[in-house]
Amino acid sequence: MSGEVAELQELTVSDSAVRKIRSLIEAEEKPGLMLRLSVNGGGCSGFQYEFSFDDASNGDDRHFGRDGVTVLVDEVSLDFLKGSELDYVEEMIGSSFQVKNPNASSSCGCGTSFSV
Repeated sequence: MSGEVAELQELTVSDSAVRKIRSLIEAEEKPGLMLRLSVNGGGCSGFQYEFSFDDASNGDDRHFGRDGVTVLVDEVSLDFLKGSELDYVEEMIGSSFQVKNPNASSSCGCGTSFSV
């Protein structure tokens, strides 16, 4: 399914996340950039979310997005993320991308680490 926009029920992207991704891409002045969301081993709870920008997708990437913004997720990470929402939250203590993941049995206070 590479190159196509996947069904949004697997991963949703909030309005706030779309706005922030768009503003970050505009600041980089590279309109073809896509946000990559991946899950890797590590962190305080066993797994951690990682965010990066990429200008190309890999063969196992799924594409999620709307309003001209694309989020890439590899197939292995998608197993951990199904049903999740990518959000961007602005709070007094700081602003960050957050994943609201129904598959996580617990998460760390840092918000980037979780267990299943």
